[in-house]
Amino acid sequence: MALRAHFPALLRNALATAEHGWPVFLLGRTKRPIANCPPCRDATRDHDPQTCACLTCHGFYAATFDPNRIRAMCTVHPDGLLAVRTGTIADLAVLDIDPRNGGRIDPQLMPRTRCVATGGGGWHLYYRHPGGTLAATLADRPGVDIKADGGYVVAPPSVHPLTHLPYRWVDERPMSEMAPALLAASRPRPATTATAPRTPVTTHCGGAISNPDALLAAILNRVAQAPKGRHRVTLYGAARGVARMVTAGAISHNDAITALTDAGREADQTDREIREAIKGGFRAEGVGL
Repeated sequence: MALRAHFPALLRNALATAEHGWPVFLLGRTKRPIANCPPCRDATRDHDPQTCACLTCHGFYAATFDPNRIRAMCTVHPDGLLAVRTGTIADLAVLDIDPRNGGRIDPQLMPRTRCVATGGGGWHLYYRHPGGTLAATLADRPGVDIKADGGYVVAPPSVHPLTHLPYRWVDERPMSEMAPALLAASRPRPATTATAPRTPVTTHCGGAISNPDALLAAILNRVAQAPKGRHRVTLYGAARGVARMVTAGAISHNDAITALTDAGREADQTDREIREAIKGGFRAEGVGL
């Protein structure tokens, strides 16, 4: 979509999505958060991303309902991708179904609900957040991730950077509640290989992470369960998730690195591979080593 034609659609959809009750922010054209400005990038750990005044720094922490901030975001980054912050803060949990990794919609498990066809050929199923902690992936369902606390999804009218196909609504009915079977499959499972913080943290600024121990275990469990050949990229993704927990104050910087290092070694990654994955994931979320 040409930039001149994209901007009105971006602004219109961003405002409408926020009016619907979901906080929005912008990503770069590669689906990654827009890089932090130099002061935010170099800020100390006392810098609160939740209250930062910058328009697009700190990824999903920039999400807002404010129409004036939304207009400013879209004006400064008219070629950005629209994203929705998920989790309890938005009363939103999204099943991210990727057929390329074996994901599929199961009508017996997944009640019909508001749905987006993604530009990558998959689907986003929007459900009301059931409360409590949700796992990062749906139990025994390859290719189905759960976007909730500490996460986000790309939203229409964004255009996928590789396929150049748009994200679009294919079902705009009101969001459904998770059925009991789906809710049970969405809860975290015990992870024997995960290393949790020594000091449990039960709250964080903004209340987006209700149970840091369970969230950390779910993130690291994805590394342990990754198929052969996918451990490195999965560790990078885990590093990004844990970096967001560091930013939120839900885990200390040192404990985060220790947990990720242990998970990488359990997955037979070399120390160099582990360092690069952590460094890349932390940098992408604006967290230094």
